[in-house]
Amino acid sequence: MKPTLLLLAAGMGSRYGGIKQLDQFGPNGETIMDYSLFDAIRAGFGKVVFIIREELKADFEEIFGAKLAGKIEVDYAIQALNSYVPADMGPIDRTKPWGTGHAMLCAWEQTKTPFAVINADDFYGPESFRVLGEFLQTDPDPALHAMVGYEVKNTLSEFGSVSRGVCTVDEQENLTSVVERTKIYRKEAGLTGSVIGFEEGDVFETLDPDTPVSMNFWGFKPAVFPLVKDQFEEYARANFDKPKAEFYIPSVMEKLIQRGQGRCRVFRSQSEWFGVTYPDDKPTVQASLRRLHEQGVYPEKLW
Repeated sequence: MKPTLLLLAAGMGSRYGGIKQLDQFGPNGETIMDYSLFDAIRAGFGKVVFIIREELKADFEEIFGAKLAGKIEVDYAIQALNSYVPADMGPIDRTKPWGTGHAMLCAWEQTKTPFAVINADDFYGPESFRVLGEFLQTDPDPALHAMVGYEVKNTLSEFGSVSRGVCTVDEQENLTSVVERTKIYRKEAGLTGSVIGFEEGDVFETLDPDTPVSMNFWGFKPAVFPLVKDQFEEYARANFDKPKAEFYIPSVMEKLIQRGQGRCRVFRSQSEWFGVTYPDDKPTVQASLRRLHEQGVYPEKLW
């Protein structure tokens, strides 16, 4: 059974200053999503579901419909503000999407096979897709999920802080906890050079540079959806009066582990990762993609 790829593309792109999911980064005008789609097809994925806002659907159909025809099945899921919000809660006062965990839940109807979830604006590398694709196609345990982890030192931006799921793993490389840290960065530390850490309130907590972090490259079995629905309803009721509160996938996994409802294998990626959190990240990403084409990792033209 071929796995499904869920592409998280409904975010507002507030720090980037535009719809970065549709911006062009490759030497032939490719979006970062083009590389993820190309790698997913090579890794045996049979379907892609774009999780988007309603107003983006026409753009996505125009950009990706023709190029993907005959290569992979394509579907769309709309992340609406009221999707899966308990009806008795009434109108919700918010303009921002509920977050990545809610976005995943919004693709429930379109997803019948084991599936991966990724950000639309992150480059994960072909090896990561191969490893996770193989896991999703061969592992039979409905409660065993997976994550591709990257070392935090390789996931920073030179131009500001980033949000990452900071992970701890046991000796068998199973995830024991993942905590979303929304302000991770490198700062100068006098004679010792620089340190990596995150802000928690007014305190700066340091991190080992090799600490594995989640870049939102997750693998799930379909049995997870009813559990995510229950979690989101709990979250929505607890945060109905917080218009900027977000329901993150790392928090979903954390609760699955805590409640004994699931386990998560962590695969350490050897692939290069890069992303575009800020506009100034763009030239670096463009240069990195051009180099990968020159090295033969990707053909001259993807499609």
